[in-house]
Amino acid sequence: MIILHGLMGSSDNWLPQAKMLSDEYHVYLVDQRNHGQSPHDVILDYTALANDLKDFIEQNKLEKPIVLGHSMGGKTAMNFAVAYPEAISALIVADIAPKYYPVHHNTIVNGLKAIPIDTITTRAEADQVLADYVPEEDVRQFLLKNLSRKPEGGFSWKINLPVIEKSLEDVGQDLQFEGTYNGPTLFIRGASSHYIKDEDRDRIKQLFPKSTLITMDTGHWVQAEKPKEFVEVVRNFLHAVKL
Repeated sequence: MIILHGLMGSSDNWLPQAKMLSDEYHVYLVDQRNHGQSPHDVILDYTALANDLKDFIEQNKLEKPIVLGHSMGGKTAMNFAVAYPEAISALIVADIAPKYYPVHHNTIVNGLKAIPIDTITTRAEADQVLADYVPEEDVRQFLLKNLSRKPEGGFSWKINLPVIEKSLEDVGQDLQFEGTYNGPTLFIRGASSHYIKDEDRDRIKQLFPKSTLITMDTGHWVQAEKPKEFVEVVRNFLHAVKL
């Protein structure tokens, strides 16, 4: 199983869920380009992200893995599934639909840019600045995991913030590959999230004919808000399709 995080996330976000799933599956947590410990690049779009996933699968000699992605990672997974449908055994998409989303992360990016990372000495100082832009404490803590303390003092960003800022339109794009994925597919959405709407069901079924949609009592971060329940939903789906 390969798990892909969302925008401004990292593989570390998924450690609790990966540990729970690791009793049955060999789980790979991947940092997508410009995130976590992966290399920075001037390009951040779904063609590149899907091809990165293809390279990862080939380099690790993985045969038909299960691919699970949240938000941006879910878009990467969907793009990969329709581009290379024979390469995976199942697709799991957490709270993102196969459609265009208008840019809506500007405030978060502006808040991160406002943090004087060369002069702050604590994460609390960064949090104080970011609070003017992002009122939700849990979202701020998620974002501030991207701060890395430098040996000589001060902080740096793990994420490639300038490229992410200029690529927000690309991150919101619809699927970039033609085709459908006819393998077993699970979409999981949060009841209080607006990323997968009822009117998206028809397009989901058109592109992913064997898909199931399950709604959890969460917001956008379905896997973080109710990790045990999320893992149970994933596990039940995979058992039902005999994986």
